[in-house]
Amino acid sequence: MPKFVFAYHGGGKPESEEEGAKVMAAWQNWLGGMGDGCVDMGAPVGMSKTVSAGGVADDGGSNPLSGYTIVEAADIDAAVEMAKCCPILDGGSGTVEVAPVMEM
Repeated sequence: MPKFVFAYHGGGKPESEEEGAKVMAAWQNWLGGMGDGCVDMGAPVGMSKTVSAGGVADDGGSNPLSGYTIVEAADIDAAVEMAKCCPILDGGSGTVEVAPVMEM
């Protein structure tokens, strides 16, 4: 079955431990609900640096990565449907980029 990367951008940082626990539970429920479709739960990532021919941006650029997950789905449309329920979309401050993993 084809694999897809969910690249998370944006999202907010919980303001309290209670809010953090709610966010974590939402992610665990969403990822767990995928069953075998979730190949690699991935992880959040720290502040990145973006390297280009013109130099290095220390702030991760205009749309920095905030985490990733790898899933299996029948096709990209099925993967997009899975991504539509991602907790990072709650509140409208984050996005999910869906891309196929190419076999090498």
